[in-house]
Amino acid sequence: MTQNQPGSGPTALRILLGSQLRRLREAKGVTREEAGHLIRGSESKISRMELGRVGFKERDVADLLTLYGVTDAEARAAVIDLVTKANEPGWWHRFNDVLPTWFQAYVGLEEAAERIRTYEVQFVPGLLQTKEYARAVVTAGAAGVGPDEIARRVDLRLERQRILDRPGGPIFWAVIDEAALRRPIGGAEVMRAQLEHLADLMRQPNITIQIMPFSFGGHSAEGGAFSILRFPDRELPDVVYVEQLASALYLDKREDVDRYTEVMERLCAVSTTPDETAELLRTIADEF
Repeated sequence: MTQNQPGSGPTALRILLGSQLRRLREAKGVTREEAGHLIRGSESKISRMELGRVGFKERDVADLLTLYGVTDAEARAAVIDLVTKANEPGWWHRFNDVLPTWFQAYVGLEEAAERIRTYEVQFVPGLLQTKEYARAVVTAGAAGVGPDEIARRVDLRLERQRILDRPGGPIFWAVIDEAALRRPIGGAEVMRAQLEHLADLMRQPNITIQIMPFSFGGHSAEGGAFSILRFPDRELPDVVYVEQLASALYLDKREDVDRYTEVMERLCAVSTTPDETAELLRTIADEF
C-alpha cells in the first residue's frame, strides 16, 4: 500500500482486507507464489489482492486463512465478514463522475475510521469547510470545469462531513498551519465565515483544532499535509494518507505509520491549545 492507487479505484475495505492478508502471509513466511498456487491463481493475483486492487472471493480468502494458520472460528468469521462488506459499494459511488479513482479509497477509509488526525498547510481540512469556502477551493483547482460539476464536487465534500455529526462518529483532530487561515480563499467575507465556523466546531466533543503558528518557525512537518486514520478493529493497521497533485499514497507499514505519528505528536505539542486556538481564530477573523 506504499504506492499510488491505480485507476481501478479500490474501496477502503478492500485496502484494509488486503493489508491484513499480507500481514498474515508474511507472519507465516508464505510466499506470494505459494499463496497464489493455493487459490488457483498467480503471484500477481495475490499482489493485487493485498493492494486492494481486485475484488475478493469468500472461498479464496477462506483457503488463504487456512494456509496462514488462522484456525480460530471467531477470527475467521471476522475476516469473512470483511470480505462481504468490502464487495459492497459505498454511498460515495454515486459521485463517481466527479470523484478521482485515487481518492475513492480515502473517502471509504474516512467513513470507516474511528479516529482521524490531519495536518493541513494550504487549506482548511475538507471535513471542516463551509459550503462557500469549499466552493472557492474547488473552483480554484478546477480550471475549465463547468458549474454543474463544481456543484457536484462541493456536494461530495459536504456529504463527507456528515460523519462528524453521526452517533459514534470518528474523533477528528486537526492541526492547521496558520498560513491556511490567513490565505483569503473566496475573499474576506467567506474567510470570516469559515473562521467562525471553525470556532463553532470546536464546541463538538469529537473535534479538536490546533493551529501551527507562524511564531514557531520551522517544524517537523514541513514536508506537507497528511492524515492518519485509525479503525475500530485493532487487527487493522493505521493508514497514513498523503495526497499529491493527481494521485495519493496510502501507507500502512509500521515504520511509515510510526514516522508520521511521531511527526503528528510533535506538531500537537508545539501548536496552540484550545483556548489559544479560539483566540487566534478571532484575531485572524478581525483582520479580514
